[in-house]
Amino acid sequence: MRGGTRTLEGRYDYIIVGAGTAGCVLANRLSEDSQTRVLLIEAGGSDDYHWVKIPVGYLYCIGNPRTDWRMKTAPEPGLNGRSLAYPLGKVLGGCTSINGMIYMRGQANDYNRWRELGNVGWGWEDVLPYFMRSEDHHGGKSAFHGSGGEWKVARQRLTWDVLRAVQAGAAELGIMPCEDFNTGDNEGTGFFDVNQHNGWRWNTAKGFLRPAKKRPNLRILTNATAEQILFEGKRAHGVRYRRGDEVRDAFAGAEVLLAAGAINSPRILELSGVGSPSILAEHGINLVHDNPAVGENLQDHLQLRTVFKVHGATTLNTIANSLSGRLRIGMEYAWRRSGPMSMAPSQFGMFTRSDPSLDRPDLEYHVQPLSTDKLGDPLHPFPAITVSVVNLRPDSVGSTHIVSRHLGTQPEVRLNYLTAPRDKEVAVASIKQARRIMNTAALRKYRPEELRPGPHVDTDGELSREAGNIGTTIFHPVGTCRMGNDHRAVVGSDLRVHGIDRLRVIDASIMPEIVSGNTASPVVMIAEKAADLIRRDAARVVSRSIPRP
Repeated sequence: MRGGTRTLEGRYDYIIVGAGTAGCVLANRLSEDSQTRVLLIEAGGSDDYHWVKIPVGYLYCIGNPRTDWRMKTAPEPGLNGRSLAYPLGKVLGGCTSINGMIYMRGQANDYNRWRELGNVGWGWEDVLPYFMRSEDHHGGKSAFHGSGGEWKVARQRLTWDVLRAVQAGAAELGIMPCEDFNTGDNEGTGFFDVNQHNGWRWNTAKGFLRPAKKRPNLRILTNATAEQILFEGKRAHGVRYRRGDEVRDAFAGAEVLLAAGAINSPRILELSGVGSPSILAEHGINLVHDNPAVGENLQDHLQLRTVFKVHGATTLNTIANSLSGRLRIGMEYAWRRSGPMSMAPSQFGMFTRSDPSLDRPDLEYHVQPLSTDKLGDPLHPFPAITVSVVNLRPDSVGSTHIVSRHLGTQPEVRLNYLTAPRDKEVAVASIKQARRIMNTAALRKYRPEELRPGPHVDTDGELSREAGNIGTTIFHPVGTCRMGNDHRAVVGSDLRVHGIDRLRVIDASIMPEIVSGNTASPVVMIAEKAADLIRRDAARVVSRSIPRP
């Protein structure tokens, strides 16, 4: 692994598959050692694209073949048979290049729960330093935040009176303002912090990869699709990838690091012979290691998009549906990098409980000063807001598996939304709660009119069914290479793949249970911690190889 100047063709110390949220962090941290050779393989292209840079550009990146894998879910029984578009980043920075930019860690008990499941070193006090390590928080260094790191955390650059009224209405129901959602207890209301800098989107490619690009020991390949991990017996020693019409092999002297995300990481494992024997045999793939847990335990957050027409309120609908309004939006962003073009999809959030007897919040609201029939559709021609509510810890669990050995065929993605009885109960309770908030005195001057699901949807049975019509993904897939030490686990607490040497998975797929919030920054934390684990183990190898006197 060590030595003088060497070519970067063919052989490396570490090969990272996927330059998304986690891969960019890993490439930066591992290449800090100038004697360590790192190859980063990314199936997508450059993030140098104006709609990646401009915050509102998520509207033009989701569904765009340049930036999105454009997957679809299987028909979902809990969503009344609907199949959903399932966006996944296909670009440097991965999902941080197309997501909602919300900076959120989740709750302390999420990580304490991981530790209770047998994952030593993953409790809240263990992971907090890793959140802080890479953070550059707008408030500076404090007991909960870091300063000067690669991951920019900013306040939003605009506000809306109608959202302030929603906050006041929530307070009438006892849901009080929260100064900081990221101290381990996110209960309350407030405006989300965002991963932006001076009004531009801040993704992991810009924060972590760009500073490392000029290092001679780091090679970055874009538009290079990993076809399979190469094994010698049960030891990973390289990656076969396709770039254009060429298929090449790259070899890793230390480890192969799989960071392709919760859908593509299990897909690559299965294509490489690691997974359920029956699935692999069905597609003619030779078995390397039997682990039926690969691709199982798929969890995601379902958002129920309730919509309310309002009167006398300024919303994005009223501004963007006129030529003069659109001109004003463009000029405000050009001059000050503020206004609607700088906004995240959700500005205002609330964390609260669907049932007062719960010990911590299980609902997250995303309140938006706009409304559409569905994401990507035109804005409604009247002022309205969307009050989306998410069950943070759903019982419904799905899976993802290959349906072909051909890379051009997307895997099956089956979320099983709203199939667990408790999830239906929480859905009904959350819609009722959203209605109560919108019916408070603070919002009376706006005369809210419920459009979705609509006041005619009244009984619990009707609400449960309608939840299936208004529910959609909020793009938080996790859990498909679950971390743990039992038969349902794919990796251990050191993120090494069980039964395989020199192979780790490092991305959202390792979460044993989904976090109580947005998932991008927890993945940054996972990669930070993984880099330490990798360097620690490498140092032990070097230490054992030094002759003792």
